[in-house]
Amino acid sequence: MAHRVIEHGATTKNPPENFTGDVWVDPIAVPQEEGQRMVVAKVRFAPGARTAWHSHAHGQTLHVTDGVALFGTRDGEVLRALPGQTVYCPAGEEHWHGADPEHFMEHLAMLENAEDPSTTTTGLEHVSDEDYVRRP
Repeated sequence: MAHRVIEHGATTKNPPENFTGDVWVDPIAVPQEEGQRMVVAKVRFAPGARTAWHSHAHGQTLHVTDGVALFGTRDGEVLRALPGQTVYCPAGEEHWHGADPEHFMEHLAMLENAEDPSTTTTGLEHVSDEDYVRRP
């Protein structure tokens, strides 16, 4: 297979059933050949926007490129990450991520699809304001 430029569609706004606030995604890498599973996307969050609770079959790596990011887990821990910092969420760990209330935030989201791509991410309920304000 030859080198080539991969064309991606337009920026999409993520659905409200999976997010609170305004969130946009641009795909960067998706599987191109048989056996590949890597997925990478640039995700941008408006201030206060965040994912719903969710988990990933093979974990997720998030690299902050702009703004102030918050990452929360079910045990109540909330991490704060700045541009250049990377956060790893282990396989199966229920978590959320988003922008702090005063800043936009952008990160690169990297994960490996499950054998059945429909089981890669398990979406759960929205993050309550109480869980969100439990900031570091």
